[in-house]
Amino acid sequence: MNWISNVVRPKIRNFLARRDVPENLWIKCPESGQLVFYKDVEANQFVIPGSNYHMRMGAVARLKSMFDGETWFDIGVPDVPLDPLKFRDERRYADRLKDARAKTGLKDAIKLGYGKLDGLPVVIGVQDFDFMGGSLGMAAGEAVIKGLETAVDHGTPFVLFAASGGARMQEGILALMQLPRTTVAVQRLREAGKPYIVVLTNPTTGGVTASYGMLGDAHIVEPGALIGFAGPRVIEQTIRQKLPDGFQRSEFLLEKGMLDLVVDRREMKPVIASALRFMGAVSHPAADETPAPVATEPAQQT
Repeated sequence: MNWISNVVRPKIRNFLARRDVPENLWIKCPESGQLVFYKDVEANQFVIPGSNYHMRMGAVARLKSMFDGETWFDIGVPDVPLDPLKFRDERRYADRLKDARAKTGLKDAIKLGYGKLDGLPVVIGVQDFDFMGGSLGMAAGEAVIKGLETAVDHGTPFVLFAASGGARMQEGILALMQLPRTTVAVQRLREAGKPYIVVLTNPTTGGVTASYGMLGDAHIVEPGALIGFAGPRVIEQTIRQKLPDGFQRSEFLLEKGMLDLVVDRREMKPVIASALRFMGAVSHPAADETPAPVATEPAQQT
């Protein structure tokens, strides 16, 4: 009986477990309800083929879609206090950070890379909404500043993909202080005469739109993205009026002159490259060489 219980039954369970269908094999389009094979969506840069709905895209996948050869150097970010306020609500803030890091594989909400975009040396920062809603805390603020400073030091443009629900409440005033700090860093890049392009993705709200998210030389946005400070529901409850259809969405804001371009994600790389060249960005003389590392972290090749 022990042999059956300890050997045979576990082998049967393991065999059946291997036959289970993965949970993410199919994706349901939030807009049309269409079921799409996950690998097809992934190959299409996480755009649903039928409806053109732009799903959220992780930081690593975003960097792969932008850098030539899907290769770049990771840029290290200075460490910050893990839990400066010892904050706790239903759970400890430190535990929430631990879970977010395990889920995304990131240290915090923003990942930086240095490499070539269509032959142009460039620093790119990507805000990952899967990391605590892309919230802006001390670590994310340091990442934005580090990206801008690296661009100044190496004489390259800085491209930022924003996605955030706002400042990180668990860090209080320390999170809010990242608004003026990042604004000063943007000014330094501007004084160096290097382009700064912001790509707004769904959603970008709160303190990010009140600081570095709306300070670019050009503001590009993906289709259907929600862009604003407070959400439309909060605004409706405040002013007690019904908002226009499409309020705070990409196309509405483009029509009102708040944004420069609405660009399909699959066309984003050539559009950004064209914009950078228009703003004066040029390839280095040794255009066929890989840029030198800018940090102590190893090269990222995924």
